[in-house]
Amino acid sequence: MLTLDGAATIPLYQQLYDQLRELIMSGKLPADSRLPSVRELVLELSVSRNTVEGAYQELYAEGYIYSKPRSGYYVSPLDQEAAPHALTRKPRSVAAPTITQPDYRYDFHPARLDPLSFPRELWRKCFVDSLRENPAELVQYGDPQGELKLRRGIRQYLERSRGVDCEPEQIFVCAGLQQSLDLAAQLVRGDHSVLALENPGYFLPRSVFLNHGFEVLPVPVGASGLDLDCLRATSATLAYVTPSHQLPLGCVMPVANRLKLIDWAQSGGRFIIEDDYDSELRYHGKPIPSLQGLRPDGNIIYAGTFSKVLSPALRLSYLVLPQSLLEGYRRQFRDYFCTVSLLEQRTLARFIELGHWERHVRRMRTVYKKKHDLLVRAIERQLGARVQLSGQGAGLHLVAELAAPAPGEAELVERARLKGIRLLPFSDFYHAGKPERTTLLLGFGGMAAQEIEPAVELLARICDGEHF
Repeated sequence: MLTLDGAATIPLYQQLYDQLRELIMSGKLPADSRLPSVRELVLELSVSRNTVEGAYQELYAEGYIYSKPRSGYYVSPLDQEAAPHALTRKPRSVAAPTITQPDYRYDFHPARLDPLSFPRELWRKCFVDSLRENPAELVQYGDPQGELKLRRGIRQYLERSRGVDCEPEQIFVCAGLQQSLDLAAQLVRGDHSVLALENPGYFLPRSVFLNHGFEVLPVPVGASGLDLDCLRATSATLAYVTPSHQLPLGCVMPVANRLKLIDWAQSGGRFIIEDDYDSELRYHGKPIPSLQGLRPDGNIIYAGTFSKVLSPALRLSYLVLPQSLLEGYRRQFRDYFCTVSLLEQRTLARFIELGHWERHVRRMRTVYKKKHDLLVRAIERQLGARVQLSGQGAGLHLVAELAAPAPGEAELVERARLKGIRLLPFSDFYHAGKPERTTLLLGFGGMAAQEIEPAVELLARICDGEHF
């Protein structure tokens, strides 16, 4: 018996379809049996002809029934034993699942940006102008490497600010660093299988290259960056480095070590993946030139992103490949398309062309320098000789190593959480081993300037083990 509920949220034709399908798959309507005509069901169920025809047409399209000319619809022969036990569709819940986010008073996560930093009105204007310009092209696929106008803008910016020497044909627009690394891993995988990573260092490349079947070897990092003697002692033919502002320690690789690293790559057909992390945010002196700029024809894959100054939500990054990898890219990825929205690319290209990007970088340098200096002074006042501070002068975080005796990392992170402070465990950045002392990674980008002093004061009391 077929019954329809006119008050239900599921359309009547869908209810009829579900019930007939259930009867067919359960075998209650046997194979080759004739179904009631459309007219018969219309009268029996008191529904419109469209309702019955809609259900029959969907059953017919999916192969549950077949038709005979001037005779009607019949049940198709099916294997009922292979059918699921319950086929009737359940009503979907209207309410979205509730996701509870921790409510922190103070968030020291190093990847957060200033909440008011995004240039909303300028971006909106560039977006609308890009939408109006050549709208016919919005129904076509774009350049696989990314919009040429954007790649030219990136090249000019990198040449002026980072000393990168390349052509637009070497630049590839990607959807964030993760995709950039994924592309690099696929390009070098045939001839290389072992990657050296800074230890401590960023955990994303570890995951990406492990997922591509690479062996990953941790190499210690000191005050001058990657330990080159330890690197030479490994079997690695790839090295991932953040030489301009090492993540997480914040140290800078001096030019002598940069040249030695480049020679290591050139002498053995090896490759360097240079992640120019936080390169725009240097608060004292000029930005450190890139490795790529020291040896433009070298085996250096250069990766940059707009996430740390503009917005991580846009998923916009770029990769600069050496000439030696271009032919391999064209051969391996000739059927691929660019994964970044054409509109977002054109908006960013216009944003750069009009000078907004470089003005935005200068403005954010000023904003974050103020917060950086406030955090340094607050740490000196509240923690004083109890910490050894490093990583000053650049980026969006500082590193504070606590003098003994001090609580362990896990205990300190939990204490802070209970008091409304978010701390990212420093040990997360170790691919092997752990820090010798309890170390704090203190990001300041997402904090309001007036929050920094009270946040550090509360953190100092937590480090002292005060009960309050």
